[in-house]
Amino acid sequence: MPLKFYRPTSPGRRGMSVSTFEELTKGKKPERSLLEPLKKSGGRNNAGRIAVRHRGGGHKRMYRIIDWKRDKIGVPARVVSIEYDPNRTSRIALLLYADGEKRYIIAPVGLKEGARVSSGPEAELAPGNTLALKDIPTGTVIHNIELKPGRGGQMARSAGGSAQLMAKEGDWAQVRLPSGEVRRVLVVCMATIGQVGNPEHGTLNLGKAGRSRHLGIRPTVRGSVMNPRDHPHGGGEGKSPVGGQPKTKWGKLAYGKKTRRNKSTDRFIVRKRGSK
Repeated sequence: MPLKFYRPTSPGRRGMSVSTFEELTKGKKPERSLLEPLKKSGGRNNAGRIAVRHRGGGHKRMYRIIDWKRDKIGVPARVVSIEYDPNRTSRIALLLYADGEKRYIIAPVGLKEGARVSSGPEAELAPGNTLALKDIPTGTVIHNIELKPGRGGQMARSAGGSAQLMAKEGDWAQVRLPSGEVRRVLVVCMATIGQVGNPEHGTLNLGKAGRSRHLGIRPTVRGSVMNPRDHPHGGGEGKSPVGGQPKTKWGKLAYGKKTRRNKSTDRFIVRKRGSK
């Protein structure tokens, strides 16, 4: 997906980039049977109070139902179209199965309209095909990886994301995730071959505040420009430096403090992210 850059005819245009969307199927509307309404919370909880700041507004969306499980084993499918999904960074592909059913999947790099995909042990090692980890050779690039058999893919699903199958031993496989973490996963878990499409998304420059608002992202105010009662960084004459370690609005350490609490899954992690 190449990017299109604009001439700096205004401050908002300077540095702005957009996708050319040339990989999408022209004139194709979303499959109505796979759409459902998406209600927005604006960051509010059930009491109406802001639980997550900087959310709200944005363009109205319909949710596309994605097939994370890929459980139609042995039933071949044809890629009808590659489509834009406003709810995620990757593109999605509409599949038409041999029995007439339609489903959306995450579109990997190299998957084009008219391609054939399938799931199960007989599937080829081609982008878009889904197999169990025990049937995938070591070193293969994969995405949409299950954590528990039958639950559906949960890891490596965003634009440009991919993991690598490092090793297999007994009932377990070792997978290197995009963060660098190496994790043990059961070999009966399913994964899809290839890298998630739209890899240039990470280099996209919104260019102006309005495009953030279209995405439902509201403005963020720096703590250093607030009053002392509103933020630990606030107050001081002029632009005063942050005293001590940077903190959140509620006084918690903002950088460097470990936030992982789920000790029950530590036994599955072979190497933590960021470790040397």
